[in-house]
Amino acid sequence: MKFFARLRPGKKKSGNRLFRYGWKITLLAVVVAGGFAVFLFYGAWAQTFDMKKVGEMPERNTVFDVDGKIYSRLAGANRLKVSLNEVSPLFIAAVLTREDARFYEHKGIDWKGILRALVHDVLSGSAKEGASSITQQLARNSLPLGGRTISRKLLEAMVALRIEHQFTKQQILELYINRIYFGTGCYGVETASQAYFGKNASKLNLSEAAILAGLIRSPNRFSPLKNPQGATMQGNAVLDRMVALKKITPAQAEQAKIAKITPHPKRLPFIQENYAMDAVQRDLNQLLTQDQIDHGGLSIYTTLDSAVQNAAQQALETQLTKIEHQSNFHHPLKASYQPPENGEGDSSMPYLEGAVVTIDNATGGIRALVGGRDYAQSKFNRALAPTNRQVGSAFKPFVYTIAFSHGLLPGAAISDGPIQPGEIEGAGNWSPGNSDGTYGGVLPCSYGLIHSRNTMSVRVGQFAGLDSVKKIANTLGLSQNVPHGPAIYIGSFETNLKDLTAAYSAFPNAGVRKQAYIIERIDDQRHKPIFRAAHISAPALDPSAAWMTSQLMEQVLTSGTAASARSLGFRLPAAGKTGTTNDYKDAWFLGYTSTLTCGVWVGFDQPTTIIPHGYGAALALPVWTQVMNRAADHYPAKPLQPTMSIQRATVCSISNQLATTGCQAAGTAYDIDLPIDKVPTAACQIHGGEQWPFAQRFTPFPQKAATFPGRFFRSFRRLFGGR
Repeated sequence: MKFFARLRPGKKKSGNRLFRYGWKITLLAVVVAGGFAVFLFYGAWAQTFDMKKVGEMPERNTVFDVDGKIYSRLAGANRLKVSLNEVSPLFIAAVLTREDARFYEHKGIDWKGILRALVHDVLSGSAKEGASSITQQLARNSLPLGGRTISRKLLEAMVALRIEHQFTKQQILELYINRIYFGTGCYGVETASQAYFGKNASKLNLSEAAILAGLIRSPNRFSPLKNPQGATMQGNAVLDRMVALKKITPAQAEQAKIAKITPHPKRLPFIQENYAMDAVQRDLNQLLTQDQIDHGGLSIYTTLDSAVQNAAQQALETQLTKIEHQSNFHHPLKASYQPPENGEGDSSMPYLEGAVVTIDNATGGIRALVGGRDYAQSKFNRALAPTNRQVGSAFKPFVYTIAFSHGLLPGAAISDGPIQPGEIEGAGNWSPGNSDGTYGGVLPCSYGLIHSRNTMSVRVGQFAGLDSVKKIANTLGLSQNVPHGPAIYIGSFETNLKDLTAAYSAFPNAGVRKQAYIIERIDDQRHKPIFRAAHISAPALDPSAAWMTSQLMEQVLTSGTAASARSLGFRLPAAGKTGTTNDYKDAWFLGYTSTLTCGVWVGFDQPTTIIPHGYGAALALPVWTQVMNRAADHYPAKPLQPTMSIQRATVCSISNQLATTGCQAAGTAYDIDLPIDKVPTAACQIHGGEQWPFAQRFTPFPQKAATFPGRFFRSFRRLFGGR
């Protein structure tokens, strides 16, 4: 019994030992299992992230001009990406020293760094020292991992392991230095180097490299521009750390510390804010989603020509300044304008404004777009909708074209006398006068366009027909709300400069209107096209009628309302039309060469008389001549030639039919070269007699193009009393 009694205490002791160690083992197993479960959970979570996103980072969208040269940058993050070999080795050494000295030793998580930071935080009683490796920082800056929580840190660590498996160390470091934020809106070392020191990242010296590396942990607080003393202090701390890690010598560190660092902030190149870029941004908003635009990295190839754009901006400012200094100009001057203190700018400028649009005839591509004098003072783009203004006489060529397509001929006899009450169908007592207050007798129809006679143009419009004229305004995209009244014959409706210029481009394009556009192609971050311009074109005008009108607009520049172009130094073969609205509130000139069509508008944002007798020829034409002369260097102007066969005919100015012996006797017969499909087929029934023997005679069009104006007006001498 005693023997068994002695054994009992031994069993109890053994049971206590088993209990004592058993719960510890169980707890350890639970902890290990829990840790393993956490590892599996966050590891699985980390697998849900797309590693391609690590290599994608927002940057400025790059805008190219028509020659493929960088024109500007817009939207996206303010970042200029560079390769690792384009960055100073001094900066690489500094950033590794500052952020991750064991970068090349660990696999994404620096366990030694974590332990060191943990000990430091425990001893200091705070949690100020972090231990994120460069890979972990890249993970949280690239992917949506969440806020500053323990859960985020665990997920960050798992993602860092994936990044290390997916990318090489060199790739990780390159992505990091391009993605990191350096304050003052600068992303990436290249952007920061240019913004703070006015140099490329490849040229950073030791002092500058240390300062930039010192910015990473608190970029806004220690910006060299805002806090140079704080930036220097952080840079010195980086230098001391580099010495401790034997990356540099103490002597090098001391020399870098005493080196005088003077920030030379540099405005990043190619970031232009002007009306052309406003037009690009408008179209971009229509073509892409906001996320696509904001993410950046897009290559936007435009139709803009920098030389033509600069010429247009300069010509507009030069001419408007000249107008402001005329003795009869009584409005506020741009030079005297003071922007509002709130910096928002006025909704409309009190000083004289203007706009210019230049379009390539072959494609419809916009080569220049200027929507005002100063984009910094006013973002209001006067070249584009909804900035519509009354078009005035600039619409007349389309009225004449419709009339010619309906059988009227340039030599038809039209009265320039006052319009009588009831004469114009649907007009009542409406009787518009000529701008100069004078009236003539019966004149050739062509005279009404060349000299912009309102009375003749209204009568030509009556021949064309109100419905047809209204329809052509819609077809040309000038307006969808053209009023149904004869006042539209002389441009009594509103449109914008871009659409009017695009409509005029139908004349050098044989009646085909090509849609004006400014973005040719957009490539994504991988340089894959995501948009290409459609190059939309459609027949809008009768080709032969358009050619007949174009010939008359050539004479506008030589003997008509724009004859002053020659005194302004313009000698190129071209055609165009002036435009002036009631009370001289708007001045227009629209014209073209064989290669370009250009439109100019001058006026006030709040319509008012610019100057007394401020015609388009005096106010807008000088801008046009300067732009077109400068553009001719890149876009040579050839003589305007017909695209159809031309035939000479003798016709009657009264009946618009082939002349007869009776027409000759009455003095109404004249010779004219016409597109073959516009040569009348019937003889005049008004004057009787036999068809004139030379009523139709073929003339090769090159000879015709060179001699038409003189022959045309000589043929009227007999009709109007000359020889």
